[in-house]
Amino acid sequence: MVWLLMGLVTLVVGVAMALEVRGALDREREFRAAPACASVPVKASGCRWEQEFTVRKADLNRGRRNGSPEAELLLPSGKPWDVTFRQTDPVLSELEPGDKVVGLIWHGQVVEVRDADGRRQQTSHGPVGWPEDRLGGALACFAFGLPALVGGAWPLFARGDRRHAKAAVVVRWHGVCMALAALFTLWAQSANGWPLWVIPAIWGPLALLGLASMTAFVIAALRGDLDDEAPPAHEPDPTATASGQGRPPSP
Repeated sequence: MVWLLMGLVTLVVGVAMALEVRGALDREREFRAAPACASVPVKASGCRWEQEFTVRKADLNRGRRNGSPEAELLLPSGKPWDVTFRQTDPVLSELEPGDKVVGLIWHGQVVEVRDADGRRQQTSHGPVGWPEDRLGGALACFAFGLPALVGGAWPLFARGDRRHAKAAVVVRWHGVCMALAALFTLWAQSANGWPLWVIPAIWGPLALLGLASMTAFVIAALRGDLDDEAPPAHEPDPTATASGQGRPPSP
């Protein structure tokens, strides 16, 4: 029952992550197709506008729990604009008070900052290149959730059958292994800066190997190949039997 509940919860989380990936990709396509604004947008708009800012302060928030890197930018009018980032490099870590930067504004948010050397960095509202973690998480949730759901429900329909119970265990633990493979793929993609498509390209073959292994072990469990062999019956000692022949029984 515990595995069944874990499978259901994990699948719900996986569906939510998959929807976030779809929304992020739609947002990225919208951003790339957005035209430049003809004039300064007075309200949130779907066009893109480059605005010059002056850095008032930059705080990396290193060592602080739940503290995102952030910067306070000033418009030429003196109005402050707070911007947060997902990481400190390559621009934020080099900013000093008084530096001039160019912010790319889209839908009323600064989505990208460019410094005087031409280096660019997306902010927390940046629409490009962030759904990798959601995709890897969705794959891990589906890889674990489906086998956990099947392996958790299987014994309920085959109560008392040891072979079916072992097959259900095989399914559950193969799901754990495939989820770990998805997380490893996500780590490798993030550590090397590979594009989004690398995640399914690497995890797909690993998942097929996992499915093939799971199928083979399930068949073996149902055929009884994984059953524990019964211990051999105790055979009487022939020497003791022979020596005991002809002796009268003890009173």
